[in-house]
Amino acid sequence: MRAKGGARRTPGFADPAGIVPATGSAAWLTALISAAMAFLAVFALAMSLSSSQLAQRWSDTLSQSATLRISAPPSELEAQTQAVLEILRTTPGVQSTRVMDEDEQRRLLEPWFGPDLPVESLALPRLIEIAEEPGGFDSVGLRMRLATEAPGAVLDDHTRWRRPLVQAAASLRGLAWFAVALIAVMVAAMITLAAGFSLAANAQVIRVLRLVGARDLFIARAFTRRFTLRVFLGAAAGTFLGLGAFAILPVAGDAGFFTGLGFQGAGWLTPLIIPPVAALIGWAATRAAAMRVLKRDT
Repeated sequence: MRAKGGARRTPGFADPAGIVPATGSAAWLTALISAAMAFLAVFALAMSLSSSQLAQRWSDTLSQSATLRISAPPSELEAQTQAVLEILRTTPGVQSTRVMDEDEQRRLLEPWFGPDLPVESLALPRLIEIAEEPGGFDSVGLRMRLATEAPGAVLDDHTRWRRPLVQAAASLRGLAWFAVALIAVMVAAMITLAAGFSLAANAQVIRVLRLVGARDLFIARAFTRRFTLRVFLGAAAGTFLGLGAFAILPVAGDAGFFTGLGFQGAGWLTPLIIPPVAALIGWAATRAAAMRVLKRDT
């Protein structure tokens, strides 16, 4: 018979967690699930943190440069080029300009037309690379001036290229945070199942505890402490495995498209929040499952 208003601690058990067997399928299953989910959370967290840096890098790279294309008959091409260079020289916000030569144009066209393209025999437009100052320049005003003084010149400030890349990086960040939230939900669900299984497997122990006067809160605390520790240790192992995997990944060069993916600087400390957060989720899930099962079996 269950005692009413029992003592705070059951006699004979200084540590409530000591009443839960330390071995069994629920024990290793909880630790294994926590480690696997923490490992995945490291990658999702890395993707979320680096996507903002990636978007900023892409945006800065494209926003600090522009390209000007001059299409004119061969007899007028050189004159228009000089006129455009003079316009750019007197345009506030333009740091420097550079006319691309035939070799550079050949390299640009090589992926589509092959290395043997006779660039010198083609009527290709003249390309001018523009480097902007940090504040940039007035693209609208420059286009109006070019339309008047150099009708064959077309300015491309890379806006149409920059916007999709930034949007893609923002979508990647949102997807990464969704993955982190989904991992947290899965951890809670699996721990709830494991806790319910452990409670069912220890039904005889729970009956004995109730006979000696243990309250449901004491029993739930015993299972909660044991499972919280397992979740924390498993998540810690998975987190350090994830960090180790990132540490041995090859480093992309500065010109790499995905340069900056991963943890950088103090960002390496961010995944250390995963074990305590996982333990908090484990504590809440186990406590809820234990109280529900105990009230049902009352």
